[in-house]
Amino acid sequence: MSMRVVTVFGGTGFLGRRVVDHLCEHGFFARIASRHVNRSRELFGPDGPQFQSIEADIHDRASIAHAFVGAYGAVNAVSLYVERGGETFHSVHVEAARRLAARAQQDGLERLVHVSGIGADAASPSLYIRKRGEGELAVRAAFPDAVIVRPAVMFGPNDAFLTSLLALFRTLPVFPMFGRGLTRLQPVYVGDVAEAIARALEQIEKDSRTFEFGGPRVYSYEELLRAVAREAGLEARLIPMPFAAWHTLARLAEVLPNAPVTRNQIELMQVDTVASRDVPGFAELGISPRRVEDILREMLACPSGGR
Repeated sequence: MSMRVVTVFGGTGFLGRRVVDHLCEHGFFARIASRHVNRSRELFGPDGPQFQSIEADIHDRASIAHAFVGAYGAVNAVSLYVERGGETFHSVHVEAARRLAARAQQDGLERLVHVSGIGADAASPSLYIRKRGEGELAVRAAFPDAVIVRPAVMFGPNDAFLTSLLALFRTLPVFPMFGRGLTRLQPVYVGDVAEAIARALEQIEKDSRTFEFGGPRVYSYEELLRAVAREAGLEARLIPMPFAAWHTLARLAEVLPNAPVTRNQIELMQVDTVASRDVPGFAELGISPRRVEDILREMLACPSGGR
């Protein structure tokens, strides 16, 4: 195969499927590694000249080895937001990430991109944030030249962020805010992050780098809610709700198959998620990130949103 093969774990997820699209646009051959190969084929169709879907499990060494045969690079876009059974933050964000990185190093892959998140910190009291930080350290130890990507909260068509906010604004008489709405956010368009990952894989120099990707504007949570409501032509009736109450609500919600809110989401909303000026970002890759308002306008004009 003449095109460079990039294996994407988590390629059917919110970010992963955009990564596949952008890899193809950049002339890579995308190998979509997923436990649910039928889901992959529903999203992308039958295997084509620039991509293929294979069944693979990030928890299984043999499965990873098969997914890496002949690969130039790999992207780990697998994430977990609610622990269930054997699927824990440690097993996914640390152990599986280490396993994938070690195999990539063993097989001589040229590039590895590991997707983490702004605020990842191995010393954090939050289990979710701590395991994200430990995962970064584990990946770097196994694959020293890995590229770490830390996006801010991502938005885009069919997301769990703006789409949920709009649905709540349309149904609730008042909107309960996280705390007093003071947390600072820098929402980033998922397509911009996917493009950045594709460009990082194209870079000639091979060195360990960390990128933080945030959108063009920093909002307080309240400012963001009002901006979303304004674009949608809705009234924003906002009331503060203590984080302690949110934690109780999330604990109850997590027993549902598709929890509307989770404790780790509450923990993330208690800390600012803003890209550091001291860490490389979009500018170093020649990307001008798109505004929340512009993407939201497109989403409202085309509710189906595509994949």
